[in-house]
This record gives sequence, C-alpha cells and structure tokens, in this order.
Amino acid sequence: MKLAQLLVLMAACAGWQGEALAQGWPGHSGRLDVYGKSFVPLADWAGKNNFSIRWLSPGNTVQLANRETRITISRDTREAELNGVDVCLSYPMVVRNGAGYISQVDLETAIGPILFPAKNPRGAIVRNIVIDPGHGGKDPGEQDGSHKEKTYTLLLGQELRDELIHAGFNASLTRTADTFVPLPERPEIARRRNADLFISLHWNTLPGNRSVQGAQTFCLTPAGASSSNAGGSLFGADGSMGNRNNAKNMLLAYCLQKSLLHMPGVEDRGVRRARYWVLREAMMPAVLIEGGFMSNPAESKRIYDPAYRRQMARAIVDGIIAYKRAVE
Repeated sequence: MKLAQLLVLMAACAGWQGEALAQGWPGHSGRLDVYGKSFVPLADWAGKNNFSIRWLSPGNTVQLANRETRITISRDTREAELNGVDVCLSYPMVVRNGAGYISQVDLETAIGPILFPAKNPRGAIVRNIVIDPGHGGKDPGEQDGSHKEKTYTLLLGQELRDELIHAGFNASLTRTADTFVPLPERPEIARRRNADLFISLHWNTLPGNRSVQGAQTFCLTPAGASSSNAGGSLFGADGSMGNRNNAKNMLLAYCLQKSLLHMPGVEDRGVRRARYWVLREAMMPAVLIEGGFMSNPAESKRIYDPAYRRQMARAIVDGIIAYKRAVE
C-alpha cells in the first residue's frame, strides 16, 4: 500500500462505535489493535464457524470455505469476494507473522450480516417497498448525448414497481413524473409510508473511460469508517440514522447485487459503501443501485432498451425475495 493511501486509511478509522454481533464472534486474546480498531485472528473466526482456511498466496490472499460459502480476502485491499460477489470491507486484512486478521467492524457489518442474517421480529414481514428514481426535474443526473439519467431511473422505477406489485408486494415511487424531489424528502417519503425497504435507482458514468461497465449496489458506510466512493461520501457523518440498520443494509445490498449478476453480461462492480443522503437518513434498510454505465456504448444501449430494464427490474425483485426469505 502506498504511503499516501495508508495515511488516508488511518485518518478514516477514527471514532467507530459498533453493534454487537450475536453470532460468529470469537473471544480471543490474540486480537490486534490496528488503526485504533480491533482486529480478530481469521483462523480463530474460521474455526468457530466451521470454515476451513488456506492461503492461496502465502501472506497475501486467504480463502475460507465450507459447504455453502467461499470467502476470499487479500491484504492491502478492501475487496473481498463472498460467493462470487465483490464486497467492500471497511478495512484491509492485516497480516502479522504469517497470520491474517480481520477487523471487528467488518465481522459485524459486512461478513456477519450476510452469513448470519438477523431475523425480523415475529410478525414483521417485508411487504411495503418505496422505490426512489434518482434525480428528476431540474436535476437531470448524468447525461449521454440527449439521454438523461433522470429519464431512465424513472422508467426502471416504474418497471420495478409493476414487477413488485405482480409479486405480491406493496410498491410506490418517490416521484411518478419528471419532477424534482429534494434529497431530504426522499427517505422522509419512505418513512411516512411506513416502508419496510427503500431502494434508490441510478445509472452511472465515468467520463474519459468508456470501457468501464457493470452494476454496483451501495449501502451506508458504518460510522467511523471510510466510504468506497469519493464524491458524495460525506465523511465523518457518524450520527446517521441509517447506521441502526447496518446489518440489514448490507444483507439487502448483497442479495440485490448477487441477483443482478445473474443477468447475462452484467459485470460485478461490487457491494460498496457511501454516505449518500438518501442512505444516511433512511429509517429502514436502504440501498442505492447503480444499474450500469451510460458512458459505456454497449451498456448504454441496454439501459435504453425497455426489455433490458424489465429484465433488471425482475432481477431486483428476485433479490428482494431472497432478502425477505433470509430475514423472515
């Protein structure tokens, strides 16, 4: 890791206050204190949770596996692969004397919620979903020639609403036309409608690089950790209401991203962390989906195709159903 990157990471690691994970958590005197955070021996965690552990590249890349799950983690990177889905960790794995260590924060807010989903209280079902088509009105979002992001987020939102209703959910939109809805109002609409889930829809661009493509799903950054993204991360917003849902935010993001990857040709750009306003202020589990890149010529053609958007809406519904099964 470059020195500048290390300094940024160390600065990002102050002030975390976590939630207790009820399952999959070792008590061990061999923990490390790194960047002011607690790191746990991977071998201990693996043993207590019936995972085998082996180094694919000694001192660099480790794999944990059992009959249902395979996790690959490398040092000096926040990228981990969990059952074929790229999941961004809050902190890189640390290696000391040939042993790997993972942060307590990541066990509690990334890996744990996916492997050991917390169940809803008895009778609390996932049924009422608010869909947030990004941008609108005076805010066009990203643009590709005459194509505006706000147009295609609304079209995808309408498809998703219809597919959810067909699947037996209650579904509604934060906007139903080309109107501007302020960011603070969007999660507030979901709160007023007693939403069980909040899903914000967007399309991506990367100016100057037309080759990048793929889908990514954002959930809220845990308090005190650094966000995956640069713009809009609002670093240091430790009082976010949405942090109360850290575990279910991650589980929902993972289920949706995994389902999106079942679509032909969709590249995995991972489950990511951000402090977008709509995630910070949501009082229910919330995610923001970047469905693809308008800046990529091939992917943009698919984005503008109604049949492809319908296929993506169905994939999102499948992800919601997978989440529902995990928590009920």
